Amino acid sequence: MTGPSAPLHGVRVLEIGAFMAAPFATMQLADLGADVVKIENPEGGDPVRQTGPFLDGHSSPFARLNRNKRSVAVDLKTEQGKDVLRRLLAETDVLVENLRPGALTRLGFGYPEARQINPGLVYVSASGWGQDGPLAAQPGLDIMAQARSGLMSITGTPDGTPTKVGVPMCDLVCALYGAMAAVAALRAREHTGQGQHIDVNLLESGVSFAVWEAGTYFATGEVGAPLGSAHQTTAPYQAVRSSDGWVTIGATTPKTWPAFCHALGLDELLEDSRYTNAFDRQRHRDTLIPAIEATTGTRSTESLVKVLVEAGVPCAPIATMDQVFGDEHLNQRDFFWDAPHPDLGGVRQIGSPMRFSATPVRRGAAGPVLGADTADVLGEAGFDSEDIDRLRRAGVIGH
Repeated sequence: MTGPSAPLHGVRVLEIGAFMAAPFATMQLADLGADVVKIENPEGGDPVRQTGPFLDGHSSPFARLNRNKRSVAVDLKTEQGKDVLRRLLAETDVLVENLRPGALTRLGFGYPEARQINPGLVYVSASGWGQDGPLAAQPGLDIMAQARSGLMSITGTPDGTPTKVGVPMCDLVCALYGAMAAVAALRAREHTGQGQHIDVNLLESGVSFAVWEAGTYFATGEVGAPLGSAHQTTAPYQAVRSSDGWVTIGATTPKTWPAFCHALGLDELLEDSRYTNAFDRQRHRDTLIPAIEATTGTRSTESLVKVLVEAGVPCAPIATMDQVFGDEHLNQRDFFWDAPHPDLGGVRQIGSPMRFSATPVRRGAAGPVLGADTADVLGEAGFDSEDIDRLRRAGVIGH
């Protein structure tokens, strides 16, 4: 499955999860070379498999979110299925799960039970609110975590309706924390010989982003509010109107602010005492931004980007997703790639942002067909062909 040059070559990971947090975490580990085995119910598997759009009956999101993994279809509610999991856990380095807290315990595979099977197991639990606390038993989806974490209270425009981040940010960052913690725990195991339980959740992952808001609130008691695209403490650092759209600018330093004004013929702003430094400019954005847009609104996005880049001012157009997926810079860096799939041929993938000079991330197969690797994985765990046939006939594993 993975070559010896991959950073996590030789690490075995089991995923018992669905939708986003656990699968995205294990996708990172799989990209890094871990052998990720995705445990799925034979009746339908991960619900993302039923999420469109579909390509020849296969979920397009699933084929991308679950790349570089192997699928084992086994019914964990049966005693025979539990025996399969016990044997797999005995040879596993990392388990990643995002079931409701207590679900695996009820199946007999909570961390204390799993540790009895394999003391070196790194056991990562991702959930909405954490494994304990008043909210632990409640369902926790990304939008609820964005709401409780405060992210929705500072996202959007002033006096606008509550707005979530456009991607499932709490799900995704929880997954990244889980993957990072798993790698750290493997490093710790090298010294102690013992695994450990890792508790990551969507709520705390979302709150961890409130760096500027915490800096302000704990210092002054001021509560953050939606600012549109503007920065919390400095200006101009936001999107401004052009004649045909928008352009983002970051002219906040003693060097870039004068360069910005000179490039756009706004030298009079340099003489205005309200705009002496970035903090003052942020306080007076209500007058500063209209003054800037009186000029930027007369020029195209392309011309603004050109002149500001030449002046050394950080700027960028706001790209639509089709523009992103065809971006010349990303394509020259070979960011997008095609993963093979037995039925779909090449499935276009978003690349990994992690670039190693000596141990590159893996570019393997697209998300697997449900249960495609069951026989192979069980064979590696010591089940012979008769055992596998018996489990298949009993409906414990998928066909």
